[in-house]
Amino acid sequence: MNGEQAGLVVASFGSDCIVEAADGRLLRCHLRRRGGRSARPVCGDRVVWRESGGEGVVERIEPRVSVIERGDFRGRPRPLAANVTRLVVVLADPPGLDTRLLDRYLVLTHSLSLAALIFLNKADQLDTAGRARVTAALAPYEALGERILTGSAATGAGLAELRQALAEETVILVGQSGVGKSSLARALVPDLDVRTGTLSETSGQGRHTTSTTTLHPLPGGGCLIDSPGVRTLRLEHFPPEAITRGFPEITERAGQCRFRDCRHDREPGCAVRAALARGEIHPERLASWRSLLAKGGGA
Repeated sequence: MNGEQAGLVVASFGSDCIVEAADGRLLRCHLRRRGGRSARPVCGDRVVWRESGGEGVVERIEPRVSVIERGDFRGRPRPLAANVTRLVVVLADPPGLDTRLLDRYLVLTHSLSLAALIFLNKADQLDTAGRARVTAALAPYEALGERILTGSAATGAGLAELRQALAEETVILVGQSGVGKSSLARALVPDLDVRTGTLSETSGQGRHTTSTTTLHPLPGGGCLIDSPGVRTLRLEHFPPEAITRGFPEITERAGQCRFRDCRHDREPGCAVRAALARGEIHPERLASWRSLLAKGGGA
């Protein structure tokens, strides 16, 4: 045997990471440099590692199924998590449904061919007017076929259905501040705080690990990636065609316009504006698409 073992990266910081071995051990590892610039392991990576001199060394990163990248403030993509199979967008009112942010998350899922799931949290806090408000806001997404579940991390309502939907998946929770994402993560992973403490001890980073992207096993199978790095989701590194793919109702009609370079503004024979007039495209979705293109995917 050459000592190589399979492992899963459950946290990454700087040039080091924490790898969970096949036997469940957690080890701090560093990446072996092989000349040139090597890819840095990120949370969710499958790796081959070995023990060397009392520490762990990552020999190589296995091919990734998907990579979630977050644009930094210079517009450069930075890998954040790997091998995610489902993205759960957590919404709540309060603080209010940010559908523009939801649209950016859906651009991401379409670009990576990931399954999306929208979870409306804090449903127990909605009165009649609030339920009508969120129903209207989410109607365009339901019409697009997006899966929407409703419940409450506080009361446990809807969590059984959510757990079933996430079984055997590698999931990342995303959402704006105040939607109860942390409470939902704790509801899905009952020992999350204990495991976070263990990761902190293993990493030597102390409390700073709480602001690091981390991976936790789901009791029903699969994994949950908890990341503070996708709250705002800047998409400056996305080309216009990738942004447009996140709006399938626009993409479908755009190919039917009279002019190939139609900007869906005032051009004659525009199939997008015709669909808008028929109620087949929601005005807010069209406005969101235009805003994302104008800002280059920014917040």
